[in-house]
Amino acid sequence: MKKILLVFTFLLPFSAIAQLQHIHRNTKIETMVQEISPVKLEEYIQGLVSFGTRHSLSAEEEGRGIEAARQYVLSTFKSFEAASAGRLSSKIDYFTVEADGRRIPEDVRMGNVMATLKGTDPNDDRVFIVSGHLDSRVSNVMNAESDAPGANDDGSGVAALMEMARIMSKRKFSATIVFVAVSGEEQGLKGATHLAKQAKEENWNLTAMINNDMIGNSASSGTKLRDNTRVRVFSEGVPLYETDEMAKLRQYTNAENDSKSRQLARYIKEVGERYVDQLEVKLVYRNDRFLRGGDHTPFSREGFTAVRICEYNENYTQQHQDLRTEEGVEYGDLPEHIDYEYLRKNTGVNLAVLANLALAPSVPQEVGIDVSQLTNNTTIRWEAPENGKAKGYYVLMRETSSPVWEKKFFTDSTSMTLPYSKDNYFFAVQAVGEGMVESRAVFPKPVR
Repeated sequence: MKKILLVFTFLLPFSAIAQLQHIHRNTKIETMVQEISPVKLEEYIQGLVSFGTRHSLSAEEEGRGIEAARQYVLSTFKSFEAASAGRLSSKIDYFTVEADGRRIPEDVRMGNVMATLKGTDPNDDRVFIVSGHLDSRVSNVMNAESDAPGANDDGSGVAALMEMARIMSKRKFSATIVFVAVSGEEQGLKGATHLAKQAKEENWNLTAMINNDMIGNSASSGTKLRDNTRVRVFSEGVPLYETDEMAKLRQYTNAENDSKSRQLARYIKEVGERYVDQLEVKLVYRNDRFLRGGDHTPFSREGFTAVRICEYNENYTQQHQDLRTEEGVEYGDLPEHIDYEYLRKNTGVNLAVLANLALAPSVPQEVGIDVSQLTNNTTIRWEAPENGKAKGYYVLMRETSSPVWEKKFFTDSTSMTLPYSKDNYFFAVQAVGEGMVESRAVFPKPVR
C-alpha cells in the first residue's frame, strides 16, 4: 500500500501554526463557524433572563420560572425543524426527582429540553451530546422565588446550544447530535444524571459528551483581568468509571494521561484552535474545577467520554449571587456582563468539534502497539472503523512530557512502523474521512 508521511507539529510560532492549520480547514465546517451570530446569542440570553428565575424548584407561572423557560427553549428548537428536512426533532423529557433531604425538599418534576439532529447514515448509530444547564440560582441554593437571571451560569451554555442547533440543523451529518438543556444542575446534577443513566440503560453508542457551563464571561473578579482569548477544557485522567482490568492496563502502559476524555480534550484543542482565531484552548488536567463538579460528571461515572468547557476567568461577584450593590460593586449574573464576542468564539469551538466528529468515520478498531520484540522502531496496527469510510489514518506521536500530540503521520494502510522508540514517546491513531475530518484518537494496547 502507498504511504504518505506528513509531519504536523505544535512546536512552532503561533503565526506558523495558524497558517498550517488554516490549510487543513474543512470549508463546510469553516462556513458554519462563520455563521455564528453574537446578535443571536444575545437574543437567546435576553430571552432566558426574561423569565426572572429559572430555579429548578420555581413555581410554574405564565412568563416566569423554569417551566416557562423550558417552553421558550423548546419553541426555539422547534423553529429550526422546518429547515432541517425532518432531521431535527425536539421535545422535553420530563422525569421525577425524589426528595433527598438536601436540595430537593419534596418530589419535583424536572425536564431536559432536547433537540436531536438525526444522522443520515442508517448504519451509523453514534451519538454526540452537547449540553448546558437551564436552571439558575442566587446566593441561597434553595431560594426559588428571587430573581436569578443566570445570564452566564448557564444561559451562555444554553444560548450556545440554540445557536449551534440553528446552524447545524440545516446540514447533514453521518452521526446523531443531541443538543440538550438540562435541569437541576444546581440541585445536584439531576438532569444530567437522569440522561446519563438513560443512555447507559438504553445502550446508546454515546461517543462523546461535551458540557458547556459558563462560557460567556471574560472578566475575573479579584484580579480584574479581562481576557477573551483563552477557554478551559476539563478532562479526567484516571476514569471515574474504571474496572480492575482497565486499571491494570492503564498502569501497565503508563496511560494515566491518555484516558478517552483526555483524548477528547486534546481533540477539542486541536480542532477548536484550527477553526476559531484568537482563542487558545487550555487543557486542565482535572475532571472539573477544584472540589467542584458539572453535568459531564454523571456521564463520566457511567463510563462515557465526557469533558467540560468553561471560561478561563470566573467572576464570583456575578456567580451564585443575590442581585444587589454593595460598596459600589454590582452583584448578580446579569446579561450586561456577557462578552458576546467571547461567547461567539467558544460556541465556534463546540460547533467545529461536533461537526468534525459527526462528519468523520468512527475511531479505528483494535489499535495495538507491537511488543513482540525489543526494537528502537515502533510498529502500530489497527483495523478499519466500524462506522463510515476511512480514506486514511493519522498515527499521532508526542513526547511523554508533552500535553498535546506533536506529530501526525498519514497513511492509507492499517499499520505503520516509525523510527521512534516506544520507550520515549506515546502514540495513538485516528481515522480520517473525506475532507480530512478525523476521528478522536485511540491509545494503543500492547499486542504480540
